[in-house]
Amino acid sequence: MKIILASNSPRRRELLRNAGFDFEVSVSAVDEGEPSLGEPPDEYARRVARAKALDVAARSPSGSLVLGADTIVTLDGLILGKPSGPFDATRMLRMLSGQTHEVITAICLVMAPAQIEAVEHESTFVSFRELSEDEIKNYVASHEPFDKAGAYAIQGLASRFVTHISGCYFNVVGLPVSLVDVVLRKLEEKSQEPAARKPDTAHG
Repeated sequence: MKIILASNSPRRRELLRNAGFDFEVSVSAVDEGEPSLGEPPDEYARRVARAKALDVAARSPSGSLVLGADTIVTLDGLILGKPSGPFDATRMLRMLSGQTHEVITAICLVMAPAQIEAVEHESTFVSFRELSEDEIKNYVASHEPFDKAGAYAIQGLASRFVTHISGCYFNVVGLPVSLVDVVLRKLEEKSQEPAARKPDTAHG
């Protein structure tokens, strides 16, 4: 089943490609914005993933299946998005140092133009060792943190910071591949089900 990925993330493209998915890319123009007052982190991620998928589906050929996704890092209920610059990245890494945080990736599949087929999310817990100020400074200087939720890339230089992970690794990279596959399989099975037979209303 071919899908349209509503994301410009090279990491999501690579994950889908490595897993053998048939897909093309159409970048969403949705501004991720900020969570609403009192909005739980998982609901925020699901809302943004849904908005991305609907945005691309609205301008895709009817019947296209669009995948939207959003990844966030949360620590003690506080959402850490993409850092605005070196100071913000430093602040986030200091917060994550020596702590266990949660990474949530929400996915949404929409059948163009606007039929929502599924909205799901995956959670993974990641533990960091204590980081020195020099380690944080050098990591920020690498520029790797700047377009990453929580200011780090687990598959990159920050892999040296991680002491433990509980859950799906690929979820932390940016897309829970297994969850995407399960949802797609369910949709494919659903599409192959015979239409319910309409009752015969003819008389005589």
